[in-house]
Amino acid sequence: MKNIKIDVVIAIVSLSTLPIIHTTAFAEGTFSITSGADYSTGKYGQSQSTDITYIPLTGKYETELTTVKLTVPWLQITGPGDVVGSDATLVSNRSNQKRTTQSGIGDTIFAVTQTIANIGQVKPLILDLTGKIKFATASKTKGLGTGENDFTIALDSYKPISKNATLFAGLGYKKTGDPDGINLNNVWFGSFGLSCRLNYTTSAGVMADYRQASINSSEPLRETTAFLSHKINPNYKLQSYITHGYSESSTDWGGGVMLAYTF
Repeated sequence: MKNIKIDVVIAIVSLSTLPIIHTTAFAEGTFSITSGADYSTGKYGQSQSTDITYIPLTGKYETELTTVKLTVPWLQITGPGDVVGSDATLVSNRSNQKRTTQSGIGDTIFAVTQTIANIGQVKPLILDLTGKIKFATASKTKGLGTGENDFTIALDSYKPISKNATLFAGLGYKKTGDPDGINLNNVWFGSFGLSCRLNYTTSAGVMADYRQASINSSEPLRETTAFLSHKINPNYKLQSYITHGYSESSTDWGGGVMLAYTF
């Protein structure tokens, strides 16, 4: 769930997911650009490991209640070809295939998030609804994507429990496009976690992710991510995270560093 982790970490410095505090502190109509690098490795239930390097370029326009985001990534995958795309989708259970390295433009992601509720005054419960389209711009022949569009809808919630700590949770559903000859499952996914503000410029936290299996013969994804966000100055923000998986279909280890610039 690479894209979700990055979104949560980026979103949660005032507080959101990768990514972690809901971004209500931005001025009306602000624009930001985020880039960095994410690396993960895992066997995903196969006999050989798959290593994924993901370098996104994300443009985001944000008002008080609405966020519009477009991500165009560069992607490199080294593996036997059983796992494709930046979110490590398992498409087969083949074994003993030759490991190869492929790279190029990944799938483009367009997302719109709308705050639909802000309940309470002192410690409000905030609800965000997100619609996301993954456009199949990654090469299917190189194994960088499925070659099909995906559609996702998700509901995220954020609830401060003290002056410096916020609980967050999310639930979503992804309609997965099926490549020729492959029947991929549409999947439910969810996450929950805690973000703590360590001081005026730095926040840290932990989150757990779950996602149903993409094919019936594999296990669900179960991962935990720890993250740290530091506001360098009013314009620059640095975010980092590390992930560990707890099922055969999960990343063994992964991590990333993202730098955001707000205009």
